[in-house]
Amino acid sequence: MEGEKPKVSPLWRAERSEPKASAGAKAPGSGARGCSSARSRTSACHAEDRGFKSHHPREYFSCSMKKQVFIISFFIFFFLFLFVFFEVYFPKDPNSKEQILFEIKRGEGLREISQNLKEKGIIKNATLFQLYTFLNGTSRQLKAGYYFLSPAFSFQQLVEKFAKGKVAKERVTIPEGFTLKEIQERLKETILIKGDISQLKVKDFKEEFDFLKEVPENSNLEGFLFPDTYEFFYGEKAEEIARKMLTNFGQKINAELRKEIERQGKSIYQIVIMASMLEKEVKTLEDKKLVSGILWKRLEKAMPLQVDATINFITGKKTIKISLEDLQIDSPYNTYKYKGLPIGPISNPGLDSILAAIYPKESEFWYYLSLPEGKTIFTKTLQEHNFFKAKYLK
Repeated sequence: MEGEKPKVSPLWRAERSEPKASAGAKAPGSGARGCSSARSRTSACHAEDRGFKSHHPREYFSCSMKKQVFIISFFIFFFLFLFVFFEVYFPKDPNSKEQILFEIKRGEGLREISQNLKEKGIIKNATLFQLYTFLNGTSRQLKAGYYFLSPAFSFQQLVEKFAKGKVAKERVTIPEGFTLKEIQERLKETILIKGDISQLKVKDFKEEFDFLKEVPENSNLEGFLFPDTYEFFYGEKAEEIARKMLTNFGQKINAELRKEIERQGKSIYQIVIMASMLEKEVKTLEDKKLVSGILWKRLEKAMPLQVDATINFITGKKTIKISLEDLQIDSPYNTYKYKGLPIGPISNPGLDSILAAIYPKESEFWYYLSLPEGKTIFTKTLQEHNFFKAKYLK
């Protein structure tokens, strides 16, 4: 009828109504609300992965940020790894052929060594070299010395070289007849010798080498540093180099030669002095034997030896024309002014000169003249000698 309100079904009213909780009662499920919320936040990322959007905006934003941080961190570590890998295992210049002489000084630490390597252009990054060496456990094993290095060396190659002490070596030839001064100059130019070999004294080596027993203690080693080709370390000490050369001398003057010297009533020191003059005076072994015979004969007759090479030793000149002024120099090496052998050797002779001094050749000659081209003229009289001297040494 008009004016009457429609009747509502009781069933419909029940569905629309919500149950009222009593004042002391909890709503259903309210006790597990904390756990339920935590689970929903945790599963938000999984829901998103399954194509569903989270109904929690904060949870969705948090998951997105985590992903971005993870991706950025991954790339940072990845590129950092590549950087370190290439710095450590790939040299600065793999194609370099350059050889750089590098020195690790005694007392230098890893930091100084690393910085010096960078300054020399051998490595790119000093800090990474320090880190690599430290982690490798070899930071305290790097040995002092000179090394041949290259920008083509990796960190691994450099550290291995330093830890094993593979220092730079050089083959050096000491020619026959070199004086101590010339030997020192040669070693300084080639291997940067530490110390001065010309200043070493016999007294420091007498106990090691018996052939020095007749040499005055304060004498230098002139005459006993055997000329040869040696392999020396860069920056090697003068004392160690002298020991190698003295050892070689001792091996060359074998037991047979020593017996012969003793049989003749001479000393090794006398033989070396004679040999040092022969080395400077004449070239061939045959001529050396003839000159040796002349000089020993003059000594027996108490004649002055008059060896020009002894004057050159005093003056430091290299000439076959000796001035009258030089002949008057007052020196125990002046064989024009003083009879007998000079006070010591004037060079370091080779084996031929030593053999010639031990085994002189007898002859009728009393004089000899050495010409610039290496030829030797032997004469019996002073008149003949002066004639050829005037002819060839004008």
